[in-house]
Amino acid sequence: MISLDLLAGRLENVRETCHNLGEPHLLEHTFYTSLNEFMPYPIKTLYPLTRKLSPEAKSRLAQCIWLKSLLDREPTPSISKEFDFHQDEALLIYTGGTTGKPKGVMLSHAALVANATQGAAWVQMGKDDRLLTVLPIFHGFGMSVCMNAPLISGASCVLIPRFNVDDILKGIHRYQPTLFAGVPTMYIGLINHPRLTRFNLTSLRGCFVGAAPLAPEVKRQFEELTNSKLMEGYGLTEAVTALCANPYRGINKTGSIGIPFADVVMRIRDLETGEIDLPTLEVGEIVLKGPDIMLGYYNLPEETASSIRNGWLYTGDLGYMDEDGYFYIVDRKKDMIITGGFNVYPREIEDILYQHPAVKEACVIGQPDDYKGERVKAFITLREGETVEEQAIITFCRQHLLPYKVPRQVEIRSELPMTAIGKILKRSLREEDPGIPANPSHTGTQQQSEFTPGQSFKG
Repeated sequence: MISLDLLAGRLENVRETCHNLGEPHLLEHTFYTSLNEFMPYPIKTLYPLTRKLSPEAKSRLAQCIWLKSLLDREPTPSISKEFDFHQDEALLIYTGGTTGKPKGVMLSHAALVANATQGAAWVQMGKDDRLLTVLPIFHGFGMSVCMNAPLISGASCVLIPRFNVDDILKGIHRYQPTLFAGVPTMYIGLINHPRLTRFNLTSLRGCFVGAAPLAPEVKRQFEELTNSKLMEGYGLTEAVTALCANPYRGINKTGSIGIPFADVVMRIRDLETGEIDLPTLEVGEIVLKGPDIMLGYYNLPEETASSIRNGWLYTGDLGYMDEDGYFYIVDRKKDMIITGGFNVYPREIEDILYQHPAVKEACVIGQPDDYKGERVKAFITLREGETVEEQAIITFCRQHLLPYKVPRQVEIRSELPMTAIGKILKRSLREEDPGIPANPSHTGTQQQSEFTPGQSFKG
């Protein structure tokens, strides 16, 4: 591992813990560097004045190896003759933990190379491209799409340290990137910026969105305001990241996650057995097979066996395929709400909430109910300068949803809990209420439902 010297105190504590747990091979080869080693003069000399090392970090670094010393060595081949490109672990990366506890995902060298190659080929990424990177590269989406794919294709990256709407718009205006990748909350922030039209965004030839469902209303507004095209895709850490997307050139279907990448096979399976392929337009669990699939969960053999069966990865996501082979996400299987015997998919309600002019962000969960089993609750944040009563939101939902799907309670907040990449943490909202299980599970038995594929509201 290569780490900044600023993190030496914490990282060395982690290394000690690994050693004490009997796994000294973890983080065995760790090298440190400082940002000022890569800065131009005179910033290089001024940097130490702004970022000072803690006493613990200084103490730890005295016994550590510096990256510079490694680079100064004579290069020697270090590839083992027994190296297995397809089975040896290249990376241990953790899931986001939006629905449950994060799990360590073991990915092979072949999986990383395959996914980066697929992503670069999907948009014909080349040496003339410049990708604006704000997604953290410790996350699968940022690592593969924003780092590995440009490295493989020869493209360049413009790094933005953290998501700030002003910084993103200024970065696009100044550096003229051709590509951008983000999560839905980033695009929500962009379309709500009061000075969006003052910035020149015409250099972008492709904008990609994934990691969480994108409300059609957000897509519509972004495309109208920027005169560009948003391509929604789908992926998961258990298969590196993106595995399908709307075509860069071709039909872009609003609400769809597109079609699978090359060498990726996707199916919709029944919820009862997980073995029957369902026909088009019928909702089931998304399963997939391809070179990107993980080796397994770290130290979790039972969960690995449950997720990977006969070479197929069972994603836990509910969706369907239309007649053209385009896939659609309905919701996470664990997030599905069963109220009065009916299946309710939170995303369908969230899509409606985003159509309200006062709503900026929305999240829907199920609450325990003694009579119906569960009832629907919505959390929202408001656009700047907007005010609205909870009852007005409920009334709006009644105009567009069937009665059993209408939220029984709406809570307006100043902000919603987010992961490091900007995904709304439903698990945190459940944990706030002791009556709501943090990781709900349903039997998977198909209940009554009046969900219509391709139609998210009552006409």
